[in-house]
Amino acid sequence: MNPTCEKNQRGEIDLPTDNGFQQRPGTSNDWNGPDDPENPRNFSFATRAWGQLSVTCLALASAFAGAIYAPASSDVIRVFHCSYEVSILPLALYNLGMAFGPLAGAPLSEAYGRKAVFLITTPISILFMVGAGAANNLGGIIICRFFAGVLASPNISNASATILDYMPELYRGVCLGVYYSFPSLGATLGPLAGGFVIQKESWRWTQWVGIFVSVATYMPVLFTKETYKGVILKRRAQRLGLNDTSSQKSSFKKTLRHFFLTLVQRPLHMLVTEPIVTLVSLYNGLIFGVLYAYIVSIPWTFEKYYGFALNGQALSYLGVSLGTLAACIPFSLIDIFYYQKRFIAWKPSHDQNERFPPENRLVSAMIASPFLPAFLLVAGWTAEHRIHWIVPIIFQGMTMMACLLVYAGANLFMLDSYGPLYGASASGAMMFSRYLMSFFFPLFTLRMFQKLGVGWATSLLALLMLLMAPIPWGFWVFGSRLRRKSKYETSN
Repeated sequence: MNPTCEKNQRGEIDLPTDNGFQQRPGTSNDWNGPDDPENPRNFSFATRAWGQLSVTCLALASAFAGAIYAPASSDVIRVFHCSYEVSILPLALYNLGMAFGPLAGAPLSEAYGRKAVFLITTPISILFMVGAGAANNLGGIIICRFFAGVLASPNISNASATILDYMPELYRGVCLGVYYSFPSLGATLGPLAGGFVIQKESWRWTQWVGIFVSVATYMPVLFTKETYKGVILKRRAQRLGLNDTSSQKSSFKKTLRHFFLTLVQRPLHMLVTEPIVTLVSLYNGLIFGVLYAYIVSIPWTFEKYYGFALNGQALSYLGVSLGTLAACIPFSLIDIFYYQKRFIAWKPSHDQNERFPPENRLVSAMIASPFLPAFLLVAGWTAEHRIHWIVPIIFQGMTMMACLLVYAGANLFMLDSYGPLYGASASGAMMFSRYLMSFFFPLFTLRMFQKLGVGWATSLLALLMLLMAPIPWGFWVFGSRLRRKSKYETSN
């Protein structure tokens, strides 16, 4: 027998093919070659574009619905006679809920497909937002917002997985780089819209607007196609009458164990034992802390230092919104002219199963990391000295652009380092850190800005970013060595 042919658990022979795909006689366990029409990468351009646009907009809406509450805290204080720290809990707890979202989304995704996750979790999240808007006490608002965050979070993690289903490895960086900008854009557009809403209506209307945006972006997803390989092939097997019910029945406990391992045990273990995961999670978590520090402090800054009325305070979010959106432009250019050129030149001279060194993903993070603390300092101290308001707004936007360049480069480096087997667990650890920081920072940053002033408060944030700045450079130099010492399979 050919030594490269192995029997699977069911006694069937896996046959190697020239194109690298495995085919099993009489089964449907893999694509029928690279041109399989059911492979999402072979869908028409219009279908792929529609699918990616739909899930990206839904991810934006999930972040938007969380952050739109931020300007409403003053009205909540007036209505419920509570402290600022209590009034901001509905924002912070929504973010904390998003940290636990993969626990709800991943099992659904693997069992029923990515589209099913969007179709099931989004309406339930919307119902919890309805509950928050209708609540007559703070406890009800906080609880409903927390569970709305839990069930909105899969829209963000599942969207990136859907995009990966559509795109080959060469174009993954550009597509994810563009995608990463949109949830952050939603988080900055939310308080901008909320600032206008709260001028005319009560805090409840921030929830109604969030619901409207969520429903509007949910509808296009109804007309997308399933992209998860396992579910597509499972449905094909059912059509062909190739089901193996005995193996399906026996896999339930293994499935539960798999989810616990992948979503809880392994991410936590990697977070404390893998330097790559630890440092990327810490850096990216602090980046989202800076984002939410801006979300809660920008209105106060421009009211105190420039005397902006409510309209002006809302519009002052335009800088961070435009900077977040613009980040995808330099990232895409770096990926096209640096990463893709080297990937294309490297591939022909290496084995098909050998991975392109993931350190090549770090270029955007290496460029942006030293600029990030500098932009923070300029944004803070120009406001402190009341230099024309456009200057701090521009540099707040530049800060967010640098944040996204670091985030995208570092995250793609981590995903490429651990590959498809452990990349999901590494990403889960990073998402937990990211939303944990998004929970904590709103609780104290406004008080910090009020006590220290915008200059010194922003300087503390800049100091944190300065301490983090060497991380992507360290990965560039020592990344290969760290991957060799990893307890998990990496690209080495």
